[in-house]
Amino acid sequence: MDVRLPRPLPVLCALLLAVAGLVPLAAPPAAARTAEGCDPIDPAACLLPFPSDRYTVPDPGTPTGRRVNFRGTLRNALGVPVAPDEWNRSDGFSPGSMLLSRVPGVDLARSGAAPVTDIGASLDPDAPIVVIDTATGERWPYWAELDAGAPEERRALIVRPARNFLEGHRYVVALRNLRDASGGPIAPNPAFRAILGPDLPGGHPLDERQRSLRPVLDDLAAHGVGRDGLYLAWDFTVASREGLTGRMLHIRDDALGRLGERSPSFLVTRVREDVDERIAREVEGVVWAPGYLDQYGGPPGSEFRPGPDGLPSRLPGNDQAVPFRCEIPRSAFTEPARPALYGHGLLGSHDEVGAGNVKAMADEHGFVFCATKWIGMADEDVPNVVSALTDLTRFRTVADRLQQGMLGFVFLGRAMTRGFPGHSAFQDDSGASLIDRGAPLTYDGNSQGGIMGGALTAVSPDVRRAVLGVPAMNYSTLLNRSSDFPTYARVFDLFYPDKLDQQIGLALIQMLWDRGEANGYARHMTDDPLPGTPAHRVLMHVAFGDHQVANVASDVQARTIGAHVHAPALRPGRSPDAVPYWGVPTFGASHEGSAMVVWDSGTPAPPTTNTPPTAGEDPHSDPRGDAGARRQKAIFLETGRVVDVCGGGPCVITP
Repeated sequence: MDVRLPRPLPVLCALLLAVAGLVPLAAPPAAARTAEGCDPIDPAACLLPFPSDRYTVPDPGTPTGRRVNFRGTLRNALGVPVAPDEWNRSDGFSPGSMLLSRVPGVDLARSGAAPVTDIGASLDPDAPIVVIDTATGERWPYWAELDAGAPEERRALIVRPARNFLEGHRYVVALRNLRDASGGPIAPNPAFRAILGPDLPGGHPLDERQRSLRPVLDDLAAHGVGRDGLYLAWDFTVASREGLTGRMLHIRDDALGRLGERSPSFLVTRVREDVDERIAREVEGVVWAPGYLDQYGGPPGSEFRPGPDGLPSRLPGNDQAVPFRCEIPRSAFTEPARPALYGHGLLGSHDEVGAGNVKAMADEHGFVFCATKWIGMADEDVPNVVSALTDLTRFRTVADRLQQGMLGFVFLGRAMTRGFPGHSAFQDDSGASLIDRGAPLTYDGNSQGGIMGGALTAVSPDVRRAVLGVPAMNYSTLLNRSSDFPTYARVFDLFYPDKLDQQIGLALIQMLWDRGEANGYARHMTDDPLPGTPAHRVLMHVAFGDHQVANVASDVQARTIGAHVHAPALRPGRSPDAVPYWGVPTFGASHEGSAMVVWDSGTPAPPTTNTPPTAGEDPHSDPRGDAGARRQKAIFLETGRVVDVCGGGPCVITP
């Protein structure tokens, strides 16, 4: 994810290590795990199984008819509980949520559970894990894994959807016929065994839970899943489109309503001429956008200021400074260049627009690239992101600033097309615009810029085509599989040392992260646009064996947005999958629509566990550095057509 750790981070980590050393880091006592608000059917940790409608209540005022109602939550090593207030505003769970349980002694291979290398097996009639959409009756594809980073006694069973669940739908889950390493059957725990038995008398501790699970067992039975061999069953509701995107669309529509057809206000602060052999001019400055955070200027750590309706509201006079940097290629002085936004990598800066590959793309193919910061996850946010790993309650500040950051990109795009062409910094000596006024605004981003760029594409009223470089979605899947995370995981390990709690914590923060990254917007990224937003086309460039952004999460995104994959995607023997790119349609010479192209630098296939790749050289930056890949991107951004630049075979890069 192109992480560039700022110098203060080791100092900050050392301070946190010292603080953590003052407190015991033992797991919470067992009594805390059976407290009010927990579910007795999975006693290994509070909030298991997850997600579950056990942790929701009826609410006729929401689109799903339910509302999250967490009471028992995680505590960090200092004993500070996760305050559930922000989660309890949700009307369901993440559409990409992993399903979590704890099954002592389970052997997934002996049980026949579908691994990531054979997703199709998850739909087999006798599959030991069953996930069913109760609205459609459809069996949902997934893969199952055990947390490879946890000791056996705290190892989570993780079931990850192979494409995102549908918004507002209710799902039932069954674990059945599970086996241990010797092949012996695993019996349900006493609580669930009692629930499966005869009706319990009123006043029994499990009476209410038995009654609430009857509809789940009935739904499973209606789809051929009986009680024989059943280890555990539960249900959950996915958040609605309004619940996931409502805050972002509110601030977008309010801000653009204030703006009208005008360009946002902006100030050019610096112009560099004759930058290098590719870039003739570099322009820096600030665009102003309305600010919806609770502190003037919206610094790291600020969060949305709620209005009377609960939606973000603006402090009087509060504006967000949106810094920008633009690279104008030499070719623009011959023919005006097309406008494009650029998105930077993990916890980075808009200065990344000055990277060599971006300059090459600009000059070779006639683009003016302008970038701003992904505030919320930019260089200035590192201390706040680290603090959120010490107390997950603080993660709301990350999610809220990410949404304000998306608004900043929308306003920068408006300035590029409506304001910049009339400013001398973006004109030649004759006063002619160096930006093509008639060309549509496009987007190109890499790594974090590919992840956040998916969300921006879904909400942008101006961007119609976007290239997402080495992208994916769903940080709860990505983090354990990324070589960038171990530095930050040291802090997470100190403040949430229990590995089972860590997986629950990742699932919790994903519910908030959905508001600011592609996972919450993927269903509307292409052909099912959000209100006030056009349909889009997206080109994903994936690096096979990527050490930083997990290929499996890119595949889930491709399935969810309806992308086709260029075929042949890989040389024979390169993928361990039984069916490489299962569930993703293929195309050959060209494709009119959203697509994924896999670029192979020869790096070994990634691990099949939830651990980061370590073998070979990291190919993360290779696609953007390839001239053929840049040509493919340029043709797509100009025409919406994906052409084969790999001679009819797999796309192979020599690093």
